[in-house]
Amino acid sequence: MKPSQVTQLIRQRRSVFPKMYKPQAISREILEDVLENANWAPTHRFTEPWRFRVFMEKGLQELSDYLGDYYEAHTPEEKFSPMKLKKTRQKPLQSGAVIAICMQRDPKESVPEWEEIAAVACAVQNMSLSLSSYGIGSYWSSPVSILKAVDFLGLKEGEQCLGLLYMGYFDDPGLVGKRGSISEKVEWRS
Repeated sequence: MKPSQVTQLIRQRRSVFPKMYKPQAISREILEDVLENANWAPTHRFTEPWRFRVFMEKGLQELSDYLGDYYEAHTPEEKFSPMKLKKTRQKPLQSGAVIAICMQRDPKESVPEWEEIAAVACAVQNMSLSLSSYGIGSYWSSPVSILKAVDFLGLKEGEQCLGLLYMGYFDDPGLVGKRGSISEKVEWRS
């Protein structure tokens, strides 16, 4: 692979939201490839803290039900929005697949927790880039409902959920990225 190809992939990756997805499932083979690429993220002391729960097919309905039920049960009447409930339930159903992004804390705590979180974030970046190479958009969301989904996700001791990665095929509407100049974010010391 040429450096220019890597640069192009990185700079063309965008967050693509469920309302933009086509009603098309993502194959298990593609998801396995994407997850294997996540598995190659940098990890200090080889703790490999990333853990994933994959929702596809009927699992998307289960996720939709859980998120909607959580919203209904935990939203005060004065803040409740039927439109937000509808969107909350729709997001998983609009997706080709959804992955719950979880982290297993090293029981020895051999590295600081932030390094474990950073390793998981690197794994998610690997997934996002991999999905983008397949023409699949993705979006990392972290609603409180999934952060507290210990029982629903069957989380183990020391494991926590850091969000959901929604993904789906989409018609590229020419999404344009926006970044400030790197020159404003770097100090050179020579």
